[in-house]
Amino acid sequence: MSVRPLELLDLPLIYRHREDVAGLDATRVLTRGNPLGAVGLLAHMNPRRHVYAAVADGGDEAVLGSVIQTRGEPFAKLLYLAPRRHLHNPELPALIEDLAAEAGSWGAFHVLAECDEDGEAFVPLRKSGFSVYAWQRMWDVSHITPVEHQEGWRRARSVHGPAVQSLYQQIVPPLLHAVEPQPQIESGWISSEGQRSFVGAKHGVYGIVLAPLIHPEVTDAGAQLAALIPSLPDRRSRPVYLCVRSYQAWLEPVLADLGATGASRQAVMVKHMTRLVKDEQAVKVAQPARASVQPSQVTRMDNGGP
Repeated sequence: MSVRPLELLDLPLIYRHREDVAGLDATRVLTRGNPLGAVGLLAHMNPRRHVYAAVADGGDEAVLGSVIQTRGEPFAKLLYLAPRRHLHNPELPALIEDLAAEAGSWGAFHVLAECDEDGEAFVPLRKSGFSVYAWQRMWDVSHITPVEHQEGWRRARSVHGPAVQSLYQQIVPPLLHAVEPQPQIESGWISSEGQRSFVGAKHGVYGIVLAPLIHPEVTDAGAQLAALIPSLPDRRSRPVYLCVRSYQAWLEPVLADLGATGASRQAVMVKHMTRLVKDEQAVKVAQPARASVQPSQVTRMDNGGP
């Protein structure tokens, strides 16, 4: 068995498995489609990102996968594993470990992956050191009934940073702060009503995915969302999805009442990377020629005792 980087000569392998792939980044799949499709492969050409793909030869069928990191972010994400029907391949853990090691060389502190709880990738990821830290469900909100809402939404700006950060701190459990990505303020929307609702947005050729941070005390969250979604600019005919993480599960019945459709529940997983710390070495510091070292003097204080 050998794990090696994916090469141009492997294009026939990619083409053969393009319809049998387990996508591990739900937002990217919904916005950019099949990670082994033409749009997905264009990610390898983006200079703002680290992208690495590898293949493990051996067993009944070669398996391949990919990992990606946006430069400057402290985490990386698994993009896909393929073919999905051969994820029981005994060589798969070695492939996943190779992808994680590459992410570690980029400086990533952890690697994230998302998969259906009953999907083919769940067990192999668990065996490869990934653990579940949350669950999520993607809700199709493309056809919810619009309502008139008195307070509107506006584009979030850097000036809204403290308000969005406060929402993040209040809503996301403290134990998840180390692994849960911070919201990207400039790509989202903030409610004019007390700034207690923020929705991040990611756009792609195939769809738009919204990530809400809504305070539980907001009593009209459904009306707010129903007002935002139909008014998204440059939406065209693209579907819109809302990603609900487990720490905001109270939004699910709200979305169901609006007529949204929920997909199967997914496990959000993380693999923490170990980082090599070199042993410290004593270094002799050269002393200036005219410098002198004065001995310390300790004066005993008489406390008046016997």
